This record gives sequence, C-alpha cells and structure tokens, in this order.
Amino acid sequence: MDELAFDDLKLFARVAALGTLSAVARERDVPVSQVSRALQRIERSCGARLIHRSTHGLALTAEGETFLGYCHRIGGTMEALEGEFAAHSREPAGLVRVAASTVIAQYLLVPSLASLGQQHPRLHVEIEVSDRLADMARDGIDIAIRTASALPETMIARQIGHLGRALYAAPAYVALHGLPAHPDALARHRLVTNTAAPQLNHWPFLIDGKPIKLAVEGDWRTNDTGLAANMILQGLGIGRLATVAAIPLVQQGQLVPVLADYVDLQQVPIYAVTASNRQRLPKIRACIDHWSAWIGRHSAV
Repeated sequence: MDELAFDDLKLFARVAALGTLSAVARERDVPVSQVSRALQRIERSCGARLIHRSTHGLALTAEGETFLGYCHRIGGTMEALEGEFAAHSREPAGLVRVAASTVIAQYLLVPSLASLGQQHPRLHVEIEVSDRLADMARDGIDIAIRTASALPETMIARQIGHLGRALYAAPAYVALHGLPAHPDALARHRLVTNTAAPQLNHWPFLIDGKPIKLAVEGDWRTNDTGLAANMILQGLGIGRLATVAAIPLVQQGQLVPVLADYVDLQQVPIYAVTASNRQRLPKIRACIDHWSAWIGRHSAV
C-alpha cells in the first residue's frame, strides 16, 4: 500500500465510473496500456484483484468495491483540504470542467469566455456539451449549468438567471413568408421542432388572458437544440428557442421575435450546480460569479 499515490486512487475511481480503460485513457490523453499498467500496479499493491475483466467489460470485485469506497472518502477529504487552502488564494487558477446543453453552451457560455479569460487569465475551461443531464461524478464535471433543481444532497445549486422560451424566425424567412398575426396562423407556416423533448413542441400562449398550449408538428425536426437553432437561423421556419440564446441574436439582427404579444415565456430558473465540497474553490466561485453577472447583463428583453 505504501507504493500507492493519490493519483492512483483518482485513476481507479475514474475506471469504476467510466467502465472502460479506453475511456479513462482518452480522458487523460494517455495510451490505454499506461492505464492498464497502472491498474495492475494498484492491484499488486493491494494484494487483491479489484476488477474482473471480461468480454462484456469491467466489473468491480468485492475487494474493488471496498477499495472504491476508500478512494471516494480519501478523494473527498483531499478536495475539502484543497478548498480550505484555496479559499485563501486571491487568484483563481486551474481547469474547470463545465456541462451544459448545446444551446446554453453555444449562445451563453462561449460568448462569455473572452471576458472570463480577461478577468482570470489563469483559468482554463473545458465545456462538455450534451442535451442530457450530466452525471457529474461519473463525468468529472465541476459545474453543471441546468434548469433542473432536484439534486443529490452532495450537490449545491446556485441560481444564476432565468430561462424562458419564445418563438423566433430569421429575417430571411420573414421576408418570404411574413409573420403570423395570431397563433392560429402558425398552421400556415413552416415550423422547426425538437424530437428529443416532445414537451417542447407544446407551445404555450396567453390568449385573452387564458393559457393555451398548441401542439405543433415540425416541417423540420431534430433531436439537437443547437441544430434546431441553426435551422431557424438559416431561415427554414419558425421555432421555439431559449431566450438567453435568442435575445443576443435578436439584438444582432439575426432573429425576429414571433407572436411576442401571445407567447407565454414560462420562465424557469437557471442553476449552476457543483459538489458541496468544491463550492469554496476560487476557480469554481469565479466561474459561477462571472456567469451570474453575464446572464444578468445579456438576458434583458
């Protein structure tokens, strides 16, 4: 056991989380053989087989489950210690891994990075883009930007803004087809919809003060919110977008609001989610503080 290093514990925990040596090798940017040798060395140090290897993948043995528990406890203690000392550091530094949906990443996070880098030049940000909710422990995520507020006890969510959704079209589409004057007129227009989240295709309106949802079928459909936004920008049709992404594009003249007097934004909070034992790290606080202020400045209708 004396030969084990803290990085060995981190490596084993990532092997258990990701389930394959190749995934850990890609994450660390090293050959698979290097990860395999490290795992063999860990098992020799423990004097036990920790992982069962088969054609179906990797599975922890009983000894491996015990070892993993200690990896998590020791890792948590080290992160808490890092937080205690880092809290006194004046300069945020290091890598921050962030998970966000395609639209949030492309239209909210990316435009904010230049000013973040100017404020904190020693910070480095890696963005993991997916429309699914990230498993923060498994994926090694420091901050997840999401609208869901149901969280494990080990996570803390800080509200950094609001997200509403409204209808938009590109000026090129409007030039060819005009704008609908009433939600009923959408049936005569080309529409862009999301196949990954069918609930987003029930477009909410307030008509004569009454909430009404209109189920729409898209002429153009995709399971990716970023691609849906691009379809709208290309002038293919009218679609529903997050306002935090669309408002800057409206200000730049790339999009035009549609049925603004009728659309029910149904705003929900945007949260920055992080592990409770990492919230005090200056690099984590710096990113969350910056995005909270940036969204506040750029989300006004």
